[in-house]
Amino acid sequence: MLIDDLRPFLADYFEVLQTQDMALFDRVFHKDCVLYSQQDGQLVVRPYAVYRDMVQGRKSPASGGFPRDEQVLTLDVLSPTMALVKVRLRLFDNIMEDHLNLMQHEGRWMIYAKHFHRVGSAV
Repeated sequence: MLIDDLRPFLADYFEVLQTQDMALFDRVFHKDCVLYSQQDGQLVVRPYAVYRDMVQGRKSPASGGFPRDEQVLTLDVLSPTMALVKVRLRLFDNIMEDHLNLMQHEGRWMIYAKHFHRVGSAV
C-alpha cells in the first residue's frame, strides 16, 4: 500500500528538520522545490537553494536539545506517484504545520512544494 511507501520518506523528512543532515535534505527536497508561507501578513517564497542555505547555516534543533514531536495529520493520495501530506511538528520552540506536495522522482518520493505555517509556541 502507498502509505507504507510514504512512512520511511516521512521519517526522513522529520529527521532532516531535526538534524539538518544535508545529504538527506537533498534526498527529501527536489532541487526545484519551492516553499511558501505568510508571515506577519507578508508572502514568503523560498526556492530550494535559499531554503537549503538557511537550513545549513543554522544550529539544528537536535544539537540544541529541543524535543521532537511529530504527527502525520492527513494523507491524500492523488495517484500512485503523487500525494499530499499534512504534518505537524515541533521545530525549536515552534509548532509548525506543513502541507507537503510529493511526487515520485527516479523511484523515490520527494517534496516538490511545501506550504508551512507556525501554529503556535511549544513553550
